[in-house]
Amino acid sequence: MPLLDEIRTANDAYAEGFTKGDLPMPPGRKFTVITCMDARLDPAKALGLEEGDAHVIRNAGGRAADALRSLVISQRLLGTQEVLVVHHTDCGMLTFDNPTLYGICQEQLGTDASDIDFLPFSDLEQSVRDDVELIRSTPLTPHDTKVTGFIYDVKTGKIRQVV
Repeated sequence: MPLLDEIRTANDAYAEGFTKGDLPMPPGRKFTVITCMDARLDPAKALGLEEGDAHVIRNAGGRAADALRSLVISQRLLGTQEVLVVHHTDCGMLTFDNPTLYGICQEQLGTDASDIDFLPFSDLEQSVRDDVELIRSTPLTPHDTKVTGFIYDVKTGKIRQVV
């Protein structure tokens, strides 16, 4: 079955029993999760979330700099007050640097991507610390925002607090 047919079939089954259409727009538990887009990480399952509980912002590496626009909207317009930063083991962001990806874009796409910081990192724990500090120090989030950083282990499913 082609991918789009599989997705439509799955959505039909989901929508058939859907009962959460009356949830309010602001997240009920008033927090935001910033995490990686890695398919091995399901933040709802890993953190015990249900629809309506929290905002989940996902991007490559779970980088705060890439999520800042969404975080400001989450806090200023929709009332979230706490932030969890969740990076993970065996992250693809540990496998390259900007010049390498610039070369790949040039070679495979014929385009110059050197104006983009892809936000790779070489130290997983430090990336969590850096992202927590960015959120704590930016003037775009309240200074009393509680920000906690974790590493999710893709082999065990456990989270470990870093900061």
